[in-house]
Amino acid sequence: MAASIFPMVCPNIDPAPIFELFRGNYATELLTAAVVHFNLFEEISTDQIGSETLRTKLGFEKRAWNVLITGLKASGLLLENKGKLTLSEIAKSTLLKDSRHSIAAYIGLSAQAPGVLEMVNRLRVSTPIHADKPDVGAAFIFREGLDSAMDKTESAMNLTLSLAGRAMNVAPVLAEKLPLSGDKTILDVGAGSGLYSIALLEKNEGCKAILWDGAEVLKVADQFVRQAGLVSRVKNISGDMFADPVPMGVDVVLLSNILHDWDEPECIRLINKLVQALPKDGLLLVHDVFLNDELDGPLEIALYSAALFSLTEGRAYSKKEYQAWLNEAGMTLVKVIPTLAHCGVMVFSK
Repeated sequence: MAASIFPMVCPNIDPAPIFELFRGNYATELLTAAVVHFNLFEEISTDQIGSETLRTKLGFEKRAWNVLITGLKASGLLLENKGKLTLSEIAKSTLLKDSRHSIAAYIGLSAQAPGVLEMVNRLRVSTPIHADKPDVGAAFIFREGLDSAMDKTESAMNLTLSLAGRAMNVAPVLAEKLPLSGDKTILDVGAGSGLYSIALLEKNEGCKAILWDGAEVLKVADQFVRQAGLVSRVKNISGDMFADPVPMGVDVVLLSNILHDWDEPECIRLINKLVQALPKDGLLLVHDVFLNDELDGPLEIALYSAALFSLTEGRAYSKKEYQAWLNEAGMTLVKVIPTLAHCGVMVFSK
């Protein structure tokens, strides 16, 4: 019989290198798209050009452009200074078609690879894969008006369980590094498997949690809550976090790997909605991955951003971006704590 996964324990090894290997294909896809399909390096080679000017010329939506340019900067191929793009020395030497040492044609060998073509299409249309297919639906995200795999019983279960593997590693580290004093009620927004709340409840005996997510997803979370023996301390509320009222009586809002699923306007709207429901001195926790404030790396997060872009309506954001949104909503950054697997938690107080 397999050992119980509860109580949750911190892993001995950070699985970050495995995630980096798993997402490595996005480096190939972004590079090949830029070199072959968008002729990006040739466009930049003649002179310094404004990033926004080039985005408009090539017809990119803002989110898609951010993902592509961030990936290329993180790869050491582009430089940006005051909004002007230039090529790095290695890009000049190897990626221009007329360069003596060009390998552009070599990269072109992957031009018709299925993954590259899919990435090119995603960058052009800036929508998640399968979002336009009602029988499949966009993976990992749920809201009213969107065909979502998270609204279908089998796919919601499979996708939620797939994400639970990472949570099983990261959640106990979050709980270990972020003790919550007093008898607090945690609102776990987009709770998924519920494992982050379970870990926090196991470490903080006075706390309770509300898991807020789609009905099909909460069926999975409920199983984990029962296995953990926490039914009396957890309440499940099904709904749409964008359309439905925020559950009342909460002291802490947890956004664990949620905001990166949505574009900037949706993130700002959701943050403001949640902050309004918090009492004075209430906490909002943004647990996520973070790009550099200059949006030029690190590479592993830039590639994760490309994955998020392909599967959701979002991308990876920087701590600077999150802090600006939360400050505008009336929250103050207290501290940032690294957790595991490239993640960290930004703790904001009202």
